[in-house]
Amino acid sequence: MAAPESLDGSPPPPVTAKEYWKKKPISLARPSKADFIRNAELKKFLIDSGLYESNDDAARRKAVLGRIDEVVKCWVKQLTRQRGYTDQRVEDANAVIFTFGSYRLGVHGPGADIDALCVGPSYVNREEDFFIILHDMLAKMEEVTELQPVPDAHVPVMKFKCQGISIDLLYASISRSIVPEDLDISDGSVLDNIDEQTVRSLNGCRVADQILKLVPNVEHFCMTLRCLKFWAKRRGVYSNVTGFLGGVNWALLVARVCQLYPNAIPSMLVSRFFRVYTLWRWPNPVMLCPIEEDDKLGFPVWDRRKNPWDRAHHMPIITPAYPCMNSSYNVSKSTLRVMTDQFHHGNSICEKIELNKAQWSALFDPYPFFEAYKNYLQIDIIAADADDLLAWKGWVESRLRQLTLKIERDTRGMLQCHPYPNGHVDTSKLCPHCAFFMGLQRKQGAKVEEGQQFDIRRTVDEFKQYVNDYQFWKPGMNIYVSHVRRKQIPSYVFPDGYKRSRLSRHANQQSERTSEEDAEGCRSHSAEKQLKRKRDSEMVNSKTDKPEKRASVSPLRPWSVSPESCASRSGVTSQASCSGEVKLEPLVAGDADSNPEVRPSTVVDYSETRYTKRVLNRKEGADDDNGELVKPCKHFARAENDKSTPGSNICVQNLSCEGNVCTADLDLHLENGCLNGSRLFENSLAETLEPTIALGMTAESQNRASSESVQKPVMRLSLKSTA
Repeated sequence: MAAPESLDGSPPPPVTAKEYWKKKPISLARPSKADFIRNAELKKFLIDSGLYESNDDAARRKAVLGRIDEVVKCWVKQLTRQRGYTDQRVEDANAVIFTFGSYRLGVHGPGADIDALCVGPSYVNREEDFFIILHDMLAKMEEVTELQPVPDAHVPVMKFKCQGISIDLLYASISRSIVPEDLDISDGSVLDNIDEQTVRSLNGCRVADQILKLVPNVEHFCMTLRCLKFWAKRRGVYSNVTGFLGGVNWALLVARVCQLYPNAIPSMLVSRFFRVYTLWRWPNPVMLCPIEEDDKLGFPVWDRRKNPWDRAHHMPIITPAYPCMNSSYNVSKSTLRVMTDQFHHGNSICEKIELNKAQWSALFDPYPFFEAYKNYLQIDIIAADADDLLAWKGWVESRLRQLTLKIERDTRGMLQCHPYPNGHVDTSKLCPHCAFFMGLQRKQGAKVEEGQQFDIRRTVDEFKQYVNDYQFWKPGMNIYVSHVRRKQIPSYVFPDGYKRSRLSRHANQQSERTSEEDAEGCRSHSAEKQLKRKRDSEMVNSKTDKPEKRASVSPLRPWSVSPESCASRSGVTSQASCSGEVKLEPLVAGDADSNPEVRPSTVVDYSETRYTKRVLNRKEGADDDNGELVKPCKHFARAENDKSTPGSNICVQNLSCEGNVCTADLDLHLENGCLNGSRLFENSLAETLEPTIALGMTAESQNRASSESVQKPVMRLSLKSTA
C-alpha cells in the first residue's frame, strides 16, 4: 500500500493541470470507531431531514419516465411517417430517454426534478421538431403542466411537470438514422458530425457515467454528495445560474475528495471536503482524470495555455468526459469569495464536531443573508399573469449573473456583490410578482479613499436594457432594480413572515449588566424615545398645517401599491390610491392601449406633477437605525426651502451629510398604478420614477440632480463601513 503524501489532510502543492490528476491520494487512513459513530449520526440526521424519498415516490418517478419514453417514441414515429419513409422504417424509428444529474447519481430527494435527455435520429431536429411539434404534443396532455421551453439557453431545454414531478428535458440528434434501444452514450462515436449544442446536451449523461466510474466507492460518494448538496442549499451557494455551483459542480468536487481519501467514510469525507477546499489555491483546476484531446473530432477542450478565455475562469472544475469543459464558468470573483467564506465556516464547524464540541445540525444552519449586509439591491419582476411571470422569471434569473459581472467591471472589483439564489414572492398581493436580492459591500481589506464613489446607475440601466431584449417579451413584463437597506427588507422574505429583531449597540452593551440594571436602562431608553418623538412631533407641527397626516406616514417603495390596486388586468388603469405622505400624480399623454408594442424603456413626458416635501431635523450625535452617528446636514435649509420646478419627482427625507457624502431616504408614492401590466406600466412611468442607484454621491452631484426638471430620483448611499 502506498504511503500517503500528507497526513495532515492539506492538499498537495500546486502543479500543472495536466499532472494534477496523477498525484497520489493524500491519505489512505481507515476510519476509527469514533468516525463510525459520527457517520451513523450523520446518516440519521440526513434521514430525519427528509433527504431520502420513499419507495412509492421512487416508483412514481419510474412511471413518469416510462410515460415520457412512450411519448417521444410516438413523436419520432409520427415524424418519420410524415417525412414519407417506408412502413418498415416507421416501425424501426426510435428515440431513447437517458437520465443524468442527481437522479442518475442516486442523490435526489423528495420533490427533486429529473434531468432527462432524449436522443433521436439525424432527421429529427431540435428547432422545429422538438421545440414546436413535441411541445404541442406535451401541451395537450392533461398530466403535463407548467410547460416552458427555453430554446436560447446555453443548453436548450424544455421544462415541465408531469404528474407533479418536474422534468428538464434536453434533446440530442445524433448522426444515425436509427437509434438502437441499447445505445452506449459513453461511446465516442455518438459525437460524430454533431454541433456544439448537441455535444453539451450529451455531456450531461456522459459526465454522470464517468463520475461513477472514477470514484473509489459509489455508496460513500453518494452519501457525501447528498450531504454537501443539502449544506450548499442551506448556506445559499447552490445555484449555477446565479454564479455559484450546481449539481454537477458539487458532484465533481466531492468525487475529487473521494479520490484523495479513497478509504474514508462519508463523515470523514465531509470534514476533508471543507479542509481541502479551504486551502485550495484557485484557479488551480479540479480534475478527475487527464484532459482528453481528439484531433479527429476537433471539439475545443479546456486549456488555459491555448485558450485565452480559459485563463479568466476563477474556479475551474473540469468535466471528465470528452470534450472536457469547465463546468463552473459562471463563477465570478464575488461568488467565489462567498463560497470561500462558506468553506471556511464549514471547516471550523467540522473541527468542532471532531472534537465533540458541536453536532451535525450546526453545520446546516441557514445562512442569515438578510442580516449579513447593510445594503441590498432588490430586483422586482412582474408580469400580466402567472404564465407570463414563469417565462419572464426564468429569463431574468438566467441573466442575474450579468448584473454581478457588470458591477464588478464598472467598480473595478471594489464593490462586492452577493446574489441570493432564491426568489421571494409576496403572497399578500394579487399581482404576479417575484423579487431577487443581492447584498452589497465594499471590498474587504481595501483602502478607503476620501471621496470615493460607486455610481452604478448606468450599470443598472445597461442591465435592464439587456434583459428587456427578451425574444418573447409581452406587455406587462417589467423589471425594477432599487436599493434597499437592511431595515427596509420586506417581511415576506423571512421564513416566519416577519422581520427578525436586531439588537442595537446600546442594547448589546446593556445585556452585559445585571437584570436590574437592564430593566432600568430599558425604562430610561423608552422614556428618552418618547421625549424625542414628542419633540419631533412639535417640530413637524410647526412646519405643516396638517400634523395628523404626518403621524400616519408609512414609507413605501414606488411600486409598492396595495393589493386592491393590482386587481385590474392588462390595459385597465387602476383607480386605487396608495397611502402615504408623498404622492406623485403624473398626467400621461396618450394611451398605451393604442400602442401595445411600447417597450418598458419608453420615455414618458410629464405635464404636471404634484409633490410635497418633508425634512426631519436631527440633533447632533443622534443615533440612526443602523447604529451610526448622523450629523446635521449643512444643506438642510436649502433642501427645505427648495422649490423645484413642476415635474420634479425628488422628495428628500432624513437628509444628512458627513464630509462630502450625503445620505438621503426617498419617499415616492404613486397615486394611480397597477403592477400587472396596466396602462401606467406599459408606458413605463413607474420605471421613470424608479429610484436608481448612486452609491457615494457627492453634494455637488446632488445639486445637479435637483436642478433638472425631469430627472430620475437619485438614491444616495455612503459605503464607508463594511457589514
